[in-house]
Amino acid sequence: MTQADRISAFDKFMKGKVSDECRCELICKGFFTAPASTKYHGNYEGGLFDHSFSVVKFLVELTEKNNLKWQRPESPYIVGMFHDLCKIDQYRHPVIAESAHFDGSIDYITDKNSWEYNPDVILKGHGEKSVMLLSQFYTLTEEEILCIRYHMGAFTDKEEWRDYTRAVNQYPNVLWTHHADMLASHVAGV
Repeated sequence: MTQADRISAFDKFMKGKVSDECRCELICKGFFTAPASTKYHGNYEGGLFDHSFSVVKFLVELTEKNNLKWQRPESPYIVGMFHDLCKIDQYRHPVIAESAHFDGSIDYITDKNSWEYNPDVILKGHGEKSVMLLSQFYTLTEEEILCIRYHMGAFTDKEEWRDYTRAVNQYPNVLWTHHADMLASHVAGV
């Protein structure tokens, strides 16, 4: 799937749920070309969108089939599509060689077939960073914040398990969000 195909799929599925400003920012910052990881699910160009698209489809399906109640109807779309927004700048192609020029400039040759963590990322974190980035475009409900913040479920740090459990008790859709993420990454393989 090309970047244009991903943007088209996004536009159709998220119609009316994303502002033009948010859409433009996603394109400019590489949401449709970034990988979802360095070596696990979605570790290829465009993997972040493919994974997010899979999660949002699973979360919408789970919502419909299980009659889940959300604070607002668009929440499964927002949470599913943007739960991993933190990864938009998290990875880069590793530099394998440098080429110096007479004018003092340097070209970097990168390995386009692999990914590494970007050490120059300013905002750190996973769920927290996704919430921060998304808050530029949405006034998130507490339910949406907790769903995104704890979408990793028991894969969060052990020190946070109590908080995760409290979030699930307050908003059961936190658990459903994690379930959708696991279906996308471990069942669908994206």
